[in-house]
Amino acid sequence: MREAFRGQQRVDAGALVARLEAVSRFLGLVDGHLPDKQLVAAHTLVERAGTRLALSRDHTVVALAGATGSGKSSLFNALARMELSPVGVRRPTTGVTHACVWGPLDDATRLLDWVGVLPRHRFVRESVLDGDDESTLHGLILLDLPDFDSVQRSHQLEVDRLLGLVDLVVWVVDPQKYADRVIHTSYLREFHRHRDVTLVVLNQADRLPPAELPRVLADLRRLLDADGLDGVPLLATAAVDPDGIAGLREPLERAVAERQAALRRLRGDLDAVVADLTELVDAGEPAGLNDSTVAGLHRALAGAAGVAAVAEAVEAAYRHRGAAATGWPLVRGWRRLRPDPLRRLHLPGAPGDGKDPAESLVAATSVPDPTAAQRSALGLAIRSVADRAGAGLPASWPAAVTAAARSRLTDLPDALDGAIARTDLGMGSRPLWWRLVGGLQWLVTAAAVVGLGWLVLGYALRALGLPELDNPTVGVVPLPTLLLLGGLLAGLLVAALTRPALRWAARRARRRAEQRLTAAVADVGAAYVLTPVRAVLSSYAEARRALAEAARR
Repeated sequence: MREAFRGQQRVDAGALVARLEAVSRFLGLVDGHLPDKQLVAAHTLVERAGTRLALSRDHTVVALAGATGSGKSSLFNALARMELSPVGVRRPTTGVTHACVWGPLDDATRLLDWVGVLPRHRFVRESVLDGDDESTLHGLILLDLPDFDSVQRSHQLEVDRLLGLVDLVVWVVDPQKYADRVIHTSYLREFHRHRDVTLVVLNQADRLPPAELPRVLADLRRLLDADGLDGVPLLATAAVDPDGIAGLREPLERAVAERQAALRRLRGDLDAVVADLTELVDAGEPAGLNDSTVAGLHRALAGAAGVAAVAEAVEAAYRHRGAAATGWPLVRGWRRLRPDPLRRLHLPGAPGDGKDPAESLVAATSVPDPTAAQRSALGLAIRSVADRAGAGLPASWPAAVTAAARSRLTDLPDALDGAIARTDLGMGSRPLWWRLVGGLQWLVTAAAVVGLGWLVLGYALRALGLPELDNPTVGVVPLPTLLLLGGLLAGLLVAALTRPALRWAARRARRRAEQRLTAAVADVGAAYVLTPVRAVLSSYAEARRALAEAARR
């Protein structure tokens, strides 16, 4: 028994702090992605570890924990060699936590404030009569906890709270109740990751016949091994005999001298938290997005944004404007009375606006709202993106991916409409060939007007009896007639020959506009759907790396 805590590996404080920082980084990465209830223990550990490490590292907080009648208070008084904690037959005897400090109290005050021991229940084990007898325990803060099986619920809650704060726990059991189910299932079994800072004593060993003590200790060892506490020191004590606590005092002296109990306790807590967190990210690499899923999203976005309707309007507007620019000047005015398809949709590129689409102040277009089928297709596409991205992720993460994919769904319609409004449809300027054909039309129209005017002037002169004009002929056709008929026929012929070219160019303009619109809505999809999803996947990957650092001992 005298080998208790001897030979344990030392805990490097710097390495422990680095692991805690990795857990803190993990919590920052998963914040908002995982349910808070799964992260409570980790948040508590980071906060508690930071506070404990910031307080005195020269003190070791040891708690005596046990059931009613186990003799905790008697053992507490025996170790202190003073009557500090009340002992009696009325149960529960210990209702509040008492603390005994070896060494100056001032240095331990902040630590006791954090633990929550009231000042009137703090005692100092320091006397000039002791000489150096107690010097080996300087730095020890010994706590006598309330009975964990007290009939008062507040006592049990206080025990549970303090067991999460102390550095080392000494479990005190007695020969009558050492096999009690409550202490094994509710407490000892929960400390299997804290074997380095756990010690079990069979108190009141003096009440057992000498021949029975080894058998009881062997049975208790069997129970402890079943609780996962194999290797935990097991001692027999008798508070009524000064020699009966010597075996307990020696490991406490070693723990105080090593100044390792607090670090080992935090390491055990950290190991437990990391083991629980590993289940949240231990599922390998996610499948991620593929090209077909992204392409499906782009198609659904294009449908919901009305890309097909806008592209069709571009084709119609190209033909409308081209016919107005290259058609017969005598009927151009009639064409201008017909509404421009793009102007009807409040889209940039209307004739003569001269505005840069990127600087358009149009708040909303008049593109038709998506149909129910298009809205449903968009919802299914977003769901498909989330399902594909979340495939292979552990529980809770697929829901986080889905939430990220849908996080900006309400803003998506306005974003798509804005993208359509800002897209350069390639209709801001007139092609050169329109101008050339339009100039030709004006030329042949001018010839027809000259011919008509010549003929009208000739008729007028004849009607007035004035000398007639000289009418040169081309072949047998008078020149004025040739100019009139030739101009009219040439205008109609140019218009007829231009119409197929306009249709071909309009289809080309439609394809070009459709490509630009699709790229614009794809950018919206990337910003409003894909980027949030990739952010979650990135957080998952970084959280895995952070937890791997936290698990590295």
